[in-house]
This record gives sequence, C-alpha cells and structure tokens, in this order.
Amino acid sequence: MPGGYAGQLLRVDLTKGSWENDPLLDDSILRKYIGGIGLAMRIILDETTADMKATDPDAPFMMMNGPLTGTAAPSSSNLAIVSLNYDTPYAVATGHSHGYWAAYLKHAGYDGIVFKGKADKPVYLWVDDDKIEIRDASHIWGKDTRETERLIKRELGDEEKLSVACIGPAGEAMLHGASVKNDRNHGAHKGGIGAVMGSKNLKAVAVRGTNMPKLHDANGFADVAQDWDNKITAERKDGEGSPAVGSLLKEGGITKIYTYVADESMIGCKNLTDPNWGAEYAQNFVDRAAADWTVTPKEFYNCSIACSYDCTVNSGKFAGFTASMCGGGENIEGAAAMVGISDPDEALALTDYFDGMGIDSSVAGALMGMCFELYERELLSPQDTGGLELTWGNFDAAMTLIDQMCTGEGFGGRVLAKGLKEAASILGAPAEACVLHIRGGGINLHDWRPAWSVLLGQVVAGAGVCWQGPGVDAWTTEPDIGYTEFGKPFVPEGKAEAVAKTQAKKLWEDCLGVCWFACWGVKDVVPNSAKAIALATGWDDFDADEAIAAGERMINMQRIIALKRGFTAADEFDVSDRLLEAPTEGQAAGKTIKPHLERMVHDYYGEMGWDNSGRPSAEALERVGLSGEL
Repeated sequence: MPGGYAGQLLRVDLTKGSWENDPLLDDSILRKYIGGIGLAMRIILDETTADMKATDPDAPFMMMNGPLTGTAAPSSSNLAIVSLNYDTPYAVATGHSHGYWAAYLKHAGYDGIVFKGKADKPVYLWVDDDKIEIRDASHIWGKDTRETERLIKRELGDEEKLSVACIGPAGEAMLHGASVKNDRNHGAHKGGIGAVMGSKNLKAVAVRGTNMPKLHDANGFADVAQDWDNKITAERKDGEGSPAVGSLLKEGGITKIYTYVADESMIGCKNLTDPNWGAEYAQNFVDRAAADWTVTPKEFYNCSIACSYDCTVNSGKFAGFTASMCGGGENIEGAAAMVGISDPDEALALTDYFDGMGIDSSVAGALMGMCFELYERELLSPQDTGGLELTWGNFDAAMTLIDQMCTGEGFGGRVLAKGLKEAASILGAPAEACVLHIRGGGINLHDWRPAWSVLLGQVVAGAGVCWQGPGVDAWTTEPDIGYTEFGKPFVPEGKAEAVAKTQAKKLWEDCLGVCWFACWGVKDVVPNSAKAIALATGWDDFDADEAIAAGERMINMQRIIALKRGFTAADEFDVSDRLLEAPTEGQAAGKTIKPHLERMVHDYYGEMGWDNSGRPSAEALERVGLSGEL
C-alpha cells in the first residue's frame, strides 16, 4: 500500500447492522482517482444505477478523506462527503468540511466510510481505532447539532480526543439543503447530504484515532509541507498576483475583511434587491466585531489559518451569547442579510441557529428571502403566512420559519420545506421570478452578478451548484495556472477558459484531503501538492501535469454521472431569473450575464472537449483515462 493511505475503507450496512473492512484498490487505480471525491465518485459510477434516488437505502453515503489527510500537509483536515445529489437529482453531491474528523478517521486506520442501507431506528456509529460499534441514537434524535455533539462526547467519555459529525433536525426531516456538522465550527452543506444521512436513520458518526499515517519519505514531505505553508500567507511580489484566500481569512475570518465583498457589490442581501444596503450591512458587521465582540480563532487539524472563530457578544440583548462560526461570509448573508437583518448581533445568532438546526443558509435563506420580498411587495399576506409578518429584518419571523421547516408545521412546513423550485411553484409566478437557485440548489450566497466567471463556475459546476471553478474575477488570482491579474469585469471573453482551468485545479485539490483555503490562490501549490503526493506515496514521477489531469478527470466523471442519470443540455440553463437580472445599483448596475451565458457555456464545453449538448467526446474521455464510461 502506498504511503499516505490507511489502506482500507470501512463499509457499513445499516440495514443489517454490520460492517467490514474493504481493502483499497491497487496502485494504478489509486493514482488515477487519488482519494476524497475521486474515489467516492468511482464508487458512485460502479455501485449505483441510473434510476437510483439519493435517499434509496442502497444508495451510498460516503465520508472520505485523502492521502494527505491527517499528515503534516497544511490544513490536512478535509472531509469529503459524497452521495447522489438530493437537491439536483441527476448530479453527484460533494460537500466538504474541516475540523478534526477526517484526520481522526485516518488515524483510526480508514480512508473513508461507505454507508448503505437504512437502520430500523436512529443510530450513530462509533469508530475507536479498530473498534467499531453501531449504537442507539434514539435519545439524541431531535437534538440540534451542538447538543448532539456534546451528548455523544459525554456518553463516550472523551471531550477532547474524538470528533463527532452529525445531522440536526433539518437532516432528520430530510429538508433540501440539510447539512452535516462537525466540531461546532465546521460543516458540509451542498447537495442536501444531511437529508441523505437522515434518510438512513444515521444521526452521527464519532471517531477517535491514535495512529499516524506512514509516509514514503517523511523528511522530504515535511520540507515540502513547510514551503507550502509558508506560501499560504506570503506577500506577493509584482507579477505574482493577489493575496491567497488563506491570507485574507487568517485568524478570525470574515470579521476583518467583510467590507471587500461590499465594495464589490457582492453582498447577498434582501433577496439580491438592494446592493447599496448590503454595503452598510457589511460595514456594521465589521465595526461591531471590532467594538464589542470577543473573536476567538478556532484552529483545526494542522491549520495555520484559523479562519473559523467563536464570537462572543459582550453587550445588548445577546450579551454573553457565543456563536460558533465558520470562516466565510456566505452563511451569514444567507441566514441574515437575505431577509434584511441589519443588526450584527441578530445576524450572528441567526447564523448560529441555522448551523445548530443543520441546514444550509443558501437554501433556507433563499427560501425566506423570496418570501420576505413577496411580503414587502404585498404579494404575500399575513393570511398566507399564518400570521407571520415577513417584513425586512424581522428576526423572530425568520427563527419561526426555520422551526416550521424542521417540524413540518405552519407556512414554513407547508411551503418552504418543499425546497426552492417546488416552494416557488406553490407560490406562483411572482415567486418563480424571484426565487434564487441554480438547478434547484442554493448558490454560494454572495451576489455573483458583478463577478461573471464566478457565476459561470456555479452554473457549470458538476456536483450541483457549488464552488468548483471560480475563475479569477474575485477574491484571488491563480498564478500556478497562468492568472496573475483579475479578469476584466463584464466581458464574456476569457471567462470560460478561466473557469475550466480553475475547476481542474480545484477538483484536484478536492481529492487530496486538505482545505481549499490552503490552496486557493497559493503560489506553487500545484507543484507542491503534487510533490507531496509523490513523497507520501512513493510515486516518484507524480508531477503537476498529472495533478491537473486528475482534476480534469474529476470534471468528466461528474458529467458522466449526470448524463447517465438524465441530464440534458437544457438543464445547464436552469438558472433563476434573479441571477440573470441586471442590478439597478452597485458595481454591476445595468449589466447582466444573460445575453452572453449560452455562448460562455458553449465556450466552456469547447475548453473541455465536449459537444454542444455538453457530452464529452470519445477523444476527451480517452485523454483523461475514462474511455468506455459513456
């Protein structure tokens, strides 16, 4: 077995209440699919049928790490959660989380867990090195993710050396956008993976591991890892591009840099109707953090960035409350800004509540934003909403809607629990015109209308809408693949190429077992990550070209899965009208991607070697080693 790998998957049959250790495939297969999403998608292709639903008992639910997980590589904590997509049924779902869970699983001797079947009652899995136990979870079914983690750690008698990944009431209710949370500040959200976990009556997975992975050349690996880590926060010289995202988010995340998003008119607020309001909202958030909050960066496995943080409010009605936040701002916009909440303390509390209930704010927040806008336009009335006054900024109404979605009661349970597209259909044409989605999933919630390559990357993402190919219009450049300057705004030229190249790089990184923030925009990360793989495994000739080729293979695997499950060319343009509107204010006022989108998508197909229907050619599949898969 190559170094870096534990050498086995844990396969759990929840119907039978049994498990077995499954040796990994041979070197040639591992080198082709690496780990993380790569090995998981190989399982999807081999072990699912075209008509299988994400929530069918035989459909796999996988929690995977990569060959760099749990090593000295920077931020070597990436947990890839992969299943069939619950929100976009023809797609695969690839969610990512961090913290300690994936590293502890590697240290317990596993490269991933593959769940199939459905337990006859709520259960959780306990992995303690080589000891495996399926335990009753009836007493924690219904608990939120924070309480679930606390109770399991107390039950197992270890508050510090184990990690718990779990669902909350949203996953139990199988809501669209349901997420999987771990280590309080971390979670995986895309594709409704929490609903898939809930469909199996699987409440949680607790892991503890004590054995470090063996590496082929540990000393050489340590040198490469140090150089890589140094470059995450290094200052850029002229011609080397912008600071990497890891540098921007270091130690306290969005509380320091949120105004960048506002300056670019990218705050996702008031259902994307008022970019100027978003600028004030972001400034209030940063000012409040500096003046009153105690911000405590929260590390995760081998991470020097610490973008996640606990945030304690020291005055006002939430005095003494501590929110456990992840590193970005998308979750806060989805939970709070989308419904016009301007009070920063309320924004913290509401975002924390979303995480506690275990639901992605890009879905639930977009659902609520749609309804708040309709209410403001007098297209929804208190009679429609069961008496809820959905005026912009109504914190209590937003909290009530989350509870209703999870319990199935009231307006939230009757309408919003159906998901973005079905809820809009129930409410009629005005809702369908303003609901925010791509292919039925919630976008990563900034307003991407000023950043066309980011928006294009969300449109063509192969795992439903998610971060895959961001291009280089916002946040950071990518010097390793030839981008040292930001893309020109509001022009279609060059966007497809940038999306295709950044997508291949990103999906390579999603196989490794490291956090994207240790890679995105980092100088020399492609050669360093490839060299790390070579030194870990002993594949001495593994290089940057093979790394990018692996990323291109992942893009094509996602498209193969979608085509086999019924994807058509028309599905590529299943994009909400609101995302294709020209904003009336801000940096993108009067500008829209809409007239250019079809051309840009087909340009992307050309970059990939696909035909005009989005189907990979035989030559493209042969080039990435997937001949015969379609």
